[in-house]
Amino acid sequence: MSDIESRTLQVVIGANPPDRLDKALARDVPEEAALSRSRLAKLLAEGAITQDGAVVENPKAKVAEGDVFAIALGAPEPVETVAQPIALNIVWEDADLIVIDKPAGMVVHPAPGSADGTLVNALLHHCGDTLSGVGGERRPGIVHRIDKDTSGLLVVAKSDRAHHGLAKQFEKHSVTRRYLALANGVPDAADPRLHGVKGTNFETGGILKITTQLARHKTDRQRQAVLFHGGRHAVTRVRVVERFGTPPAAALVECWLETGRTHQIRVHMAHVGHGLIGDPVYGGRRKPAAKALGAEAAEAAAKFPRQALHAATLGFDHPVTGERLDFESPLPDDFQTLLNLLRREPGLADRVS
Repeated sequence: MSDIESRTLQVVIGANPPDRLDKALARDVPEEAALSRSRLAKLLAEGAITQDGAVVENPKAKVAEGDVFAIALGAPEPVETVAQPIALNIVWEDADLIVIDKPAGMVVHPAPGSADGTLVNALLHHCGDTLSGVGGERRPGIVHRIDKDTSGLLVVAKSDRAHHGLAKQFEKHSVTRRYLALANGVPDAADPRLHGVKGTNFETGGILKITTQLARHKTDRQRQAVLFHGGRHAVTRVRVVERFGTPPAAALVECWLETGRTHQIRVHMAHVGHGLIGDPVYGGRRKPAAKALGAEAAEAAAKFPRQALHAATLGFDHPVTGERLDFESPLPDDFQTLLNLLRREPGLADRVS
């Protein structure tokens, strides 16, 4: 039984419990409490879990069926991150979650070098007391991120139950996330070079599948690197939407993620030799071909100030109501302007059917 409203939780250990307390609690804690294993570990360390009035701190303690533990959750604590009145493009919102269309240039979460002016600062101001607490703190629950200079959609939890439910969907890769990007060159199945790139293959319909491991670069900690041993599993699929230039020298591509690793699309596109236009880290030294694209389009592509990447669609099941939610975001002005230039003569756009 549980009493979520009073911020005290009772957990009764069920049959055939795991061999240690932390695992047993993680298994038997009521789902509506939305307590992750890391949150339970913190509560144990804080002395917030008791049995018959005695504090239990050892995560490896043995348990038996029928044991009862009380968890004192306490009131959500305020966080040090300051609330700031920053304008947000809110696509959808209810008591449990909020969907934002993030502009390029906005950092999602405070970090060294970006202590304020972030999406989290803006959400703390916008949501105020409607945040019911995530992980024991009165803060928005960030379940996924997009890079500072990537625009588009992301969903943020406002409650623990929403945070827990969304995290499960991201873990199971059941969230739909599709991006539009402008790439140097065209990742074409007819290109024999691509068939020799390790970790790539083409699926039905000319879909390029990129499968590698990703990890931090050994010498540049701001970059990610492709590996085939160690690191974290990463899968990206790429479909060519439009080609630009005569001969084709750039492409509008749709990318969708089976996994969601840091810089994944940018790293994978660079790995296959088609780094994103404007990407200052992974774009490579390739210069847009003026003869193929036209001088104006080539110059605009060369001077594009960020990676041309936009989180265009987002879909998931509402973590509380179960309702299916799907959202689309129009291209931002800078991306659309460059796209329009690429579509002009002499770089006639050849739309892929």
